[in-house]
Amino acid sequence: MTGSTFRVGLIQMRAGRTPAANLDSAVKLIGEAKAGGAHYVQTPEMTNIMEISREKLFATIAPEESDPSLAAYREIARKLSIHLHVGSLAVKVTEDKAANRGFLIDPHGEIVARYDKIHMFDVDLANGESYRESRSYRAGELAVLHDLPWGRLGLTICYDLRFPALYRALADAGASFLSAPSAFTKQTGEPHWHVLMRARAIENGCFVFAAAQGGKHENGRETFGHSLVVDPWGRIVAEGGTEPGVVMAEIDPAEIAAARARVPSLQHGRRFELIEPLGEPTHLHAVRGPA
Repeated sequence: MTGSTFRVGLIQMRAGRTPAANLDSAVKLIGEAKAGGAHYVQTPEMTNIMEISREKLFATIAPEESDPSLAAYREIARKLSIHLHVGSLAVKVTEDKAANRGFLIDPHGEIVARYDKIHMFDVDLANGESYRESRSYRAGELAVLHDLPWGRLGLTICYDLRFPALYRALADAGASFLSAPSAFTKQTGEPHWHVLMRARAIENGCFVFAAAQGGKHENGRETFGHSLVVDPWGRIVAEGGTEPGVVMAEIDPAEIAAARARVPSLQHGRRFELIEPLGEPTHLHAVRGPA
């Protein structure tokens, strides 16, 4: 089946503070994606809960092994016989830390890959919005890939999008598809979302799949939405708005080889050293490139 076309379904949500209600919403949309012919379905970051309050978050979430949402998603993947990529769930890993963890579930309901978000969104925005993910979440340390029937998928989450070295490492390791399930803020999404998604696709000659949260959430946060499928040439082939729904796209993996043949930048990377200005301490940096 490798190399054949397949259909992607991106689930756009407006998750609230109650995991059971979020699960109900997601399951309905996943069913719609399956009815539309989707083989791979992706949900956004924080599929199970959107909660800023640390106290309320830890009073609600559970460890992975006892998380009812995860058990339900495993069952629906099996029932619908789809590859279900739960963009991320907040799962408790210690008494005072959670993981922002993505799960790739195969059509048998088995978890075949886990990815913990590496880059923590610790920022102060111009309109007074402030986020400190590192207060509640433990940063991941491992980049993760998994082979789907149509090619290799690299897993990332939201703020990771601003760190292109991660995506180049995934592409160098054979990724054909890059996932970026997100809950981008409206303020940062308006100027940066499309540009960054298209850049990651172009730089690496990969499809990018990005299911998103969108709209005004129960906790007061406003997310950008606009779930995207971007092709390896940087063209947007499917896009959502701000309302919950399903974004569908037909994917032809042959487009990856075609884009990379036109601009073979993955083959042209070179190792180099950086020499700092005279008068300053000199540090030499090895930068990833072909061996």
